[in-house]
Amino acid sequence: MIRIGVICPSEIALRRFMPALSTLPEFSFAGLAISAANERGGEDEENITAIIAAEKQKAQEFIASYGGKIFTSYEEIATSDEIDALYIPLPPALHFRWAQLALEHQKHVLVEKPATLRAADTQKLVTLAEENELALHENYMFVFHKQIAEIMEIVANGEIGAARLYRMSFGFPRRPASDFRYSPTLGGGALYDCGGYTMKLAQLFLGETARLTTAQSNYLDDFAVDMYGSATMINDNGDTAHLSFGMDHDYRCELDIWGSSGSLHTNRILTAPVGFAPQITVKRGGESEIRNLSPDDSFAKSLAWFAKCMEDKEIRKESYRVILAQAQSVDEFKCIRDSSNEKGTNI
Repeated sequence: MIRIGVICPSEIALRRFMPALSTLPEFSFAGLAISAANERGGEDEENITAIIAAEKQKAQEFIASYGGKIFTSYEEIATSDEIDALYIPLPPALHFRWAQLALEHQKHVLVEKPATLRAADTQKLVTLAEENELALHENYMFVFHKQIAEIMEIVANGEIGAARLYRMSFGFPRRPASDFRYSPTLGGGALYDCGGYTMKLAQLFLGETARLTTAQSNYLDDFAVDMYGSATMINDNGDTAHLSFGMDHDYRCELDIWGSSGSLHTNRILTAPVGFAPQITVKRGGESEIRNLSPDDSFAKSLAWFAKCMEDKEIRKESYRVILAQAQSVDEFKCIRDSSNEKGTNI
């Protein structure tokens, strides 16, 4: 039985992680931590006081619903002998510090995306995990949804001919100003949030040779982070993906594949909830066909993969490779962007 703890009673931990965890018999919930006053960083004293008060209230909801204990600091849970693994759903800028501490204390780590804000930091975590034979898994859960494999099969079977172009779009309406996504000190910004999703999806379809050729970040006057952006990726075969993303948009979560004799479109490629059957539209010869794809629980499957990483060295190595590839793509985006956009150096 894997005793897993949660560092911070975040919204995603309560809404998605805990229900998924309850379906997996290999895990037991040990408890969750609330922050001590000096453990967040990047926020003023008034905000930290309010955050800690909110965490205490949410922690009681966790315990009332799922049992476990409340750890009184992030450090306490990351170093505790009462857990074997730690789930980290903190703002991105806090991931590296607490993942590193947990790995140093022999804990397997499941971290929300992005794992860190720099590829060099992600490499440090991977090296530490490998040295200690520990699992390190970045929770891009959508990759485990059945619809990905089903769409790939349609493309591989040639139903739309040769795939000529992929287009990935992910954006959502503006959230409250207090949201960490708008804080540069907490790792906010469209690239780190929705942009990472589109690059991850493009890598799945373009393969290991996928690389960025263009990258653009866009800013709004009232915000200190990038609010939307775009990019182009290409692989060694010349297959191309156009990416667009943003945090001040009409909601969109789409994949389009344009083939030589047809096309495919779907609009919940990254965020399909548990039990939801995604639909695709396949167009061929001027005719359209709507198909239902399989419902799934991608969060539970991501957790199951995390458990396999703990048991199997080869699966762990694949997890390390995937995490590093994603981190390198984000760094590559920043490098290309910054070479042509001076504003990009603000992040």
